Amino acid sequence: MDAFSLLKADHRKVEELFSQLESASGQAKMRVFEQIKMELELHTHIEETIFYPALEEPKQTHELTMEAYEEHDVVKKLLQELSRARTPNEEWEAKAKVLQENVEHHVEEEEGELFESAEAALSEEQLETLGEQMESEKARKQRTASKSSSKKSSSKKSAKKSASKSQSASTAAKRARGSKKSGSKSGSKSSKKSGSKKSGSKKGRR
Repeated sequence: MDAFSLLKADHRKVEELFSQLESASGQAKMRVFEQIKMELELHTHIEETIFYPALEEPKQTHELTMEAYEEHDVVKKLLQELSRARTPNEEWEAKAKVLQENVEHHVEEEEGELFESAEAALSEEQLETLGEQMESEKARKQRTASKSSSKKSSSKKSAKKSASKSQSASTAAKRARGSKKSGSKSGSKSSKKSGSKKSGSKKGRR
């Protein structure tokens, strides 16, 4: 897959997610946003590490590439700010709309201007190589992210297990202490009763 086809496929996927975001509500909206965040982070990573560096040198693509880096920075800041929220309130909704508009503007400029200039600056072979490199790097990042999320979920599970174990241990200890107290109480009561019986028998003998 050449560089343009790969990046355009990413753009269409994010567009579809933004339309889902508009129709979703509550926690469903937050889940769609997490998908958008993941896709944009992967997309910006492969562009900034592979695609853009190849376009920095040629004169016809240099200025557009520098502008694209700046647009990425704005998107990253908005993603960070939106990630802090747990529920989508009015302020969050407004900021999400700004994110969508920024991404749409970036995509329009990239596909309309940067890709055309890149096509003139790079050969078909170079574009094919860039596409393969980006595809490989994207797959690597996805595997890393998947491992990281599975580690987090397993650590959460182990934390829950250890918490439940400590709770059951403390409950058992409380029960043990309670049975000791009741045992000592019953022992003292029986000793008191036997003591009173003995004194009574002594009085009877006298």
